[in-house]
Amino acid sequence: MQSDIADTNASDPLEELDDAVAAAAFRRLVRHLRHRHDAQNIELMGLAGFCRNCLADWIRDGGFDGDKSAARELIHGMPADKWKSTKQSPATQAQIEAMEASLAKNKAGLL
Repeated sequence: MQSDIADTNASDPLEELDDAVAAAAFRRLVRHLRHRHDAQNIELMGLAGFCRNCLADWIRDGGFDGDKSAARELIHGMPADKWKSTKQSPATQAQIEAMEASLAKNKAGLL
């Protein structure tokens, strides 16, 4: 049976992407997410299995010197507590269930 999940150990043309191009795309993604605060983290998790907080974790994994709080502030464009209190809505049960189902897909080795 062939899996539809990418083999993260296989040769990936993405690795050949120029770092400056990748960085520009990443910055554009972060700015887009800052603008689209109506796309809640829980919804991003439910749909794609990652959110703004994941991006903050990933930049730390990539070598960002700051702590978790500094990484989240960088991604959110403001302190995470302020973002949470002004931009984040309470999660519904349906959003939580969708997030849990999406996270189960991540455990299959995609990330």
